[in-house]
Amino acid sequence: MVIRRNLRGRRRSVRYSRRGIRRRGPDTPATPGRAAVRRFSREQPECCGSSREKSQGGSVEPAAGPRGRAHDPAYHVVCPVCSWRSVDDGLILDCPSRHEPALLQVDPASRAVPAGPDPGPFRYRSWLPVRRDVPNASGTVVYRSTALAGELGLRRLWVAFNGYWPERSGGMATATFKELEAYCVLGRLPADPPPLVVSSAGNTAAAFALLASRRRVRCVVVVPVRGVGHLRFAEPLDPCVTMVALNGADYADTIAFGESLVAMIGGVSEGGTRNIARRAGLGTVLLAAFDEIGELPEFYFQAVGSGAGAIGVHETAQRLVRAGVASRTPRLMLGQNAAFAPLYDAWHRRPKGPVAAVPPVFAAELTNRRPPYAVRGGVRDCLSASGGDMLVADGAAAHAAGEAFRRLEGVDIEPAAAVAVACLQQAVRARRVPPDATVLLNVTGGGRLRAHADAVPAPVLTAEAGRVADPAFLRRLDSAYDGVR
Repeated sequence: MVIRRNLRGRRRSVRYSRRGIRRRGPDTPATPGRAAVRRFSREQPECCGSSREKSQGGSVEPAAGPRGRAHDPAYHVVCPVCSWRSVDDGLILDCPSRHEPALLQVDPASRAVPAGPDPGPFRYRSWLPVRRDVPNASGTVVYRSTALAGELGLRRLWVAFNGYWPERSGGMATATFKELEAYCVLGRLPADPPPLVVSSAGNTAAAFALLASRRRVRCVVVVPVRGVGHLRFAEPLDPCVTMVALNGADYADTIAFGESLVAMIGGVSEGGTRNIARRAGLGTVLLAAFDEIGELPEFYFQAVGSGAGAIGVHETAQRLVRAGVASRTPRLMLGQNAAFAPLYDAWHRRPKGPVAAVPPVFAAELTNRRPPYAVRGGVRDCLSASGGDMLVADGAAAHAAGEAFRRLEGVDIEPAAAVAVACLQQAVRARRVPPDATVLLNVTGGGRLRAHADAVPAPVLTAEAGRVADPAFLRRLDSAYDGVR
């Protein structure tokens, strides 16, 4: 008999047969048992499961939980449909009641606008669903544009830069704003969490792999093979992090694979947009902008795949309105690839049938086949409440926009950010944005050329999409762990 804990933290027993296969009902497919999941048992080596962490000097110091200064949660989790309310356990993703799908919300104990001493996202910790700070967290850099603004004819264009740009204090090692969500998701976890399974198109995987490695949190990241190029790091990863690349897969396939893997290893899903900490972390972009500008922008431009960042920004704007420091939320102007734009199609009522495969696009990180559009609190609700719109840009326009930003502002930007710049250019040309409007452009990633100058590819395990129970893959998963014990 092996004792594990379910996602709510309650103890549960799993009985195994002599051959290591879980005993189930006659109609339930067998899943690998103790031998196959040994790599993620509760008896972890010190590098993965202890409550210790490395200091900058290489010694080991006690720490509370994974892995930072611990605090009692000063917030509740609330369902917007049935008003269910609970203290957060650090893992819950959905309301336990049966009703229409909805994104859980955070109800912080303090209504005052947060402004702590730290420069990164934990400056706003009183509004974040976290129980510990992650030291040395890098945050968003907000500055007023002159060069790009001059070319566009905008008098008050502000850039929220997320990436690596030391001259402007941009220190995100993975060069994208996905670090903001990773910081907060890791800061939300309970003291002894199950293995965290993260599904990603590439950027999220890199952020979680690096930060989980630094904090020594057990983590499995799953990416399509085409996203492996993002998994380059200037430092070796801790063995508590495992990366899996799926052949012939896209983002939706990695989500399905990750959900199956959760059940097999006794882990917990990071949850994507459903995770309150992910959205809150991405929402700190707007708090940083509010700090710098002194008010909320009238227009907010960002390229989106799932829309988690835009939803987080809108939720944060609503909180600022409730705090009495703003009168209205920014209009969300969200962009996608013209070749694949499920959110644009849904918003403009251009229904299309199920997509078997994502076509070639300029920004692959924006290709979520099943984004949270119609759920309560999802993209549709945020667009409607803010008076926003969905836009698209083709590959040629996005490429030109990225080159223009590099030439004018002095830093390379990610393909998704180039899509956002292209959509801003189009909106200005169509006179949808007045010249004197306060505009915030979220550059969701940039500076990768310098950030990865000395980076090397991280080792990955390969698997086939839809074959999580493949014995050969499970043996490789197991032996990857045996090699570091």
